[in-house]
Amino acid sequence: KKRNYNTVEAIEKIADRLNIQAKFIGFAGNKDKKAITEQLISIRTNKKITSLKLDDIDLEYIGKGNEPVSLGSNEGNQFIITIRNLTSMEINKVKKISKNRLLIPNYFGEQRFSRHNVKIGKSIAKRDFKKAAELAGLETKNDDYIRELRKINKKILKLYMHAYQSYLFNDTINQYLKINKNKAIKNIKIPVIGFGTEIEDNQLGKIINDTLKKEKISLRDFIIREMPELSSEGTERDLFVKVKDFDIKKIEKDKAVVSFSLPKGCYATVVIKELFSRQ
Repeated sequence: KKRNYNTVEAIEKIADRLNIQAKFIGFAGNKDKKAITEQLISIRTNKKITSLKLDDIDLEYIGKGNEPVSLGSNEGNQFIITIRNLTSMEINKVKKISKNRLLIPNYFGEQRFSRHNVKIGKSIAKRDFKKAAELAGLETKNDDYIRELRKINKKILKLYMHAYQSYLFNDTINQYLKINKNKAIKNIKIPVIGFGTEIEDNQLGKIINDTLKKEKISLRDFIIREMPELSSEGTERDLFVKVKDFDIKKIEKDKAVVSFSLPKGCYATVVIKELFSRQ
């Protein structure tokens, strides 16, 4: 259980306290820094750990397993969110939310991008390793920017690339929804662009090709020969996500407490933003 740390920062803090390498701690997803979050992790160690308390981090032992927890192995996430400073009109919007029709655009949330994540990811894809290192706050005296970048936790490095791919994905579905705003839209798969991306839908193909031209980048740029560990084949993601188990737990004068569940990789911040942007 943590607050004021993202998951990677918390893992590094725990590894430092246990005097082990962070790579021996497994987790299934990166939880927000500005939230109180709980998640399962696995620790490969011969030490007996029953509990551990650090500043804003509580670790509790729950058992042993044969396999480590790994990225993507979770099924989903549950959220309890307090929404404050609401107007009376916004309170009414919350009250009118239909639990059975909560289907929202499956954007990546803003916390995916942070301040420079997208720019760092794009710089790596463009082979501008100097700019990537500078944006990441690194300094080097011998101009070996790749070596400096490799000093960053590998999961963070991959997060930079994923942030850029997520930015391109959000731009793609933005354009797709605008073009089809007056039509019945099916929940199709949208590419998260990588070197292996194949597009059969002509409309999607044009949108993505236009985006790549605007970004002055190609699919092959996601093969990072200088840093093969950051190469990304790409994947697919649903255009819409269904919000499950939505419940209004409390409504006060200018505050609402809601709970719901989402599949892995989907963002509660996007749900809240979408709820209040609807007419």
